[in-house]
Amino acid sequence: MMLHSRLIRLAGEVAGPLTRCVLLGLLVTGAYLAQALLLAAGLAALFGGDTQHLVPLVAGLCAVIAVRAVLLVWRDVAGVAAGAEIRARIRDRLVAKLAELGPAYLTTARAGATQTALVDGVESLDAYYSRYLPQAVITVVVPIPLTAWLATVHPVAALVLAACVALTLGVPRLWDALLARRGSEHWDTYESLAADYLEAMQGMPTLKAFGAVGRARARLEARSAALYRATVRKMRVSLIDTGIADLLIQGGGATAVTLATWSFSRGGIGTWDLFWILLVSSECFRPVRDLARHWHAGYLGMSAVDGISALLDAQPAVPDTGRVDKRWTRPPRVEFDAVTFTYPGRERPAVQDVCLTLEPGETVALVGHSGSGKSTLVSLLLRHHDPQSGQIRVDGQDIRDLTLDSLRRGIAVVAQDTYLFHGTIADNLRLARPDASDAELVAAARAANAHEFIAALPQGYGTVLGERGNTLSGGQRQRLAIARALLADAPLLVLDEATSSVDARREAEIAEALARLRAGRTCLVIAHRLATVRDADRIVVLSDGRVVEVGDHARLLDRGGVYARLVAAQEVTA
Repeated sequence: MMLHSRLIRLAGEVAGPLTRCVLLGLLVTGAYLAQALLLAAGLAALFGGDTQHLVPLVAGLCAVIAVRAVLLVWRDVAGVAAGAEIRARIRDRLVAKLAELGPAYLTTARAGATQTALVDGVESLDAYYSRYLPQAVITVVVPIPLTAWLATVHPVAALVLAACVALTLGVPRLWDALLARRGSEHWDTYESLAADYLEAMQGMPTLKAFGAVGRARARLEARSAALYRATVRKMRVSLIDTGIADLLIQGGGATAVTLATWSFSRGGIGTWDLFWILLVSSECFRPVRDLARHWHAGYLGMSAVDGISALLDAQPAVPDTGRVDKRWTRPPRVEFDAVTFTYPGRERPAVQDVCLTLEPGETVALVGHSGSGKSTLVSLLLRHHDPQSGQIRVDGQDIRDLTLDSLRRGIAVVAQDTYLFHGTIADNLRLARPDASDAELVAAARAANAHEFIAALPQGYGTVLGERGNTLSGGQRQRLAIARALLADAPLLVLDEATSSVDARREAEIAEALARLRAGRTCLVIAHRLATVRDADRIVVLSDGRVVEVGDHARLLDRGGVYARLVAAQEVTA
């Protein structure tokens, strides 16, 4: 019997569906026992010439068989329903855990491995919980009263049956460690193959561009061969377990029947006792046989638990320990006070002793060479990470005191790489505000200079976008992102390279839309193309994680420092 401590703890969350499956399984087992009793009584009456009671016994037997058929259907339907409920509950918990872990976790974890745990891993747990675990409970509960009852008729046969049931359940535990190791090895190999396949599909244009399709295929073939070997090794152990269980089941039943027949031939027991022992011996092993039938389903669940546990046990880079639910009513004042942060595993700080204040309604641009710390400051503001020293305050409140939900509710982000989901344009816009009306969608799209191209699409706002919005141009995706941010109506705005993916012809349209978006908001802008930040209220220049210059465009040019050199370098390459 394969029981895993983590799976047992998780079972507490799905106790309702499990209890229903167990109760229906016990009712089905009771129907089989009633059938055995009536059949034993009928056979005893037939062989004893008692035809008077034979007809009602046969009628009762038919009724029990009919009831059992209904119970079997009910049990199977309940099992399917329980499986669906179990999958939904566990998957909801995993998705909630991913949301808690946030982008910091997803940037280091392989997407394919995470997807495998969420999809295939949960599917494997479905079978474990809806079939294997309820049957394990029945297997423990049923043989005890049966063998105790049988002991009143034939103690030796009862002892043999009890010993064989105990050995069937206990002997395979001798190689539980090997079972767990083989299952974990198989799951890890399967997870790696799934991750490689996903990366190959997502990166196929790049593979073709660099002539690396053949190398990718060879890598996938090697992964597939490793999965085959892991599967064979797992099946070898599985077949040993199944073979020994079958041997003990058949041997125990045969021994009990032999003892009963021998006792009957010597006059030690009567006809009723003989048939009762014969039929009860079979019923005593029925739960064990059913458990063996669900063994592979249980083994899959055991194999998947490591990947799911790794996700559930992962710790977020930023714990949501805040208790203040901030109500955003106006553009906030934002302060970076001596902020220093070093990424895990790095020795050099990404930002060091950064002091910066954004006044309410002010637009501040962050510029600097790649790696100077611009995106890190935004990541810290959004609390994807927390600084090792210093504070970030919003309206005088340390953002670590705010709940993550309330903090991020007040910040709208228009990023360089706009992510659009498979669905309609309206669905993607309503991510910012699910209750937005059609009129509000149109107003936001007009303000973002997106309404005209949306209206020209075949179904307008009902047009279904491809995955990641790849059916649209870069400029169109950016304008949808701006419209989405307008709908969010957050008082603090972050523009992260918002015009970097568009050509010069579309940049003017997007800049106009961004100007509308910035109005009445505190805005932090990251830009490599310095022409887009000339109208910022202040420009903050970063170098090696430190603030080296602050001023407006004209003043910084007159200073002739880092900013002036950056502008000159871009003018030369323009």
